[in-house]
Amino acid sequence: MSIFKRTAKSDAPENAFDAPTSAVEDISGDYTLDTTHTRLGFSVRHAMVTTVRGSFKEFEGTAHVDTANPSASTIALTIKAASIDTGVADRDGHLRTGDFFDAETYPDITFSSTKVEREDDTTWLVTGDLTIKGVTQPVTVEFESTGSARDPFGNLRIGFEGATSINRKDWGLTYNAALETGGVLISDKIKLEFDVSAIQTTA
Repeated sequence: MSIFKRTAKSDAPENAFDAPTSAVEDISGDYTLDTTHTRLGFSVRHAMVTTVRGSFKEFEGTAHVDTANPSASTIALTIKAASIDTGVADRDGHLRTGDFFDAETYPDITFSSTKVEREDDTTWLVTGDLTIKGVTQPVTVEFESTGSARDPFGNLRIGFEGATSINRKDWGLTYNAALETGGVLISDKIKLEFDVSAIQTTA
């Protein structure tokens, strides 16, 4: 079952956005991420009572999509660790230090797919190697295709939304502080969120 299927009453209604479009039946081809219309986000619990959200502002990525043979599809992504943005300058500065990403020593966060599967017309499972601070661990992200379109400049665009959860300690991000009331300041579990727009370079 797709993680995007809504079941809770509090979820946004199904028609919160306009219906997706489909410019082509087959989206196979090579693509480059449109960084101005793509969000690479995350969320984490703080002090066990609230959620802090952020994103990375500098990144680049490519994808090869093969709808007939999904296993031949590939994805490569490079993120600049120093581009982390949670909306608070002091917090972002701390996240760039050795307590967290150590962006000066490890400037790049990378992802390289190792396996791509297609569950149905809209759902894709992408497994790959995520490297943070020189540590590489496998992760799997479920993506939902959100359509294709021709923009005013004649570009073929495709969209995907994806999400997964990871334990930051698996990548050596262990900084924390105990709370007097129990628990810790920062959750180990991090939710990763992807809102992707990609432009076709070759069909």
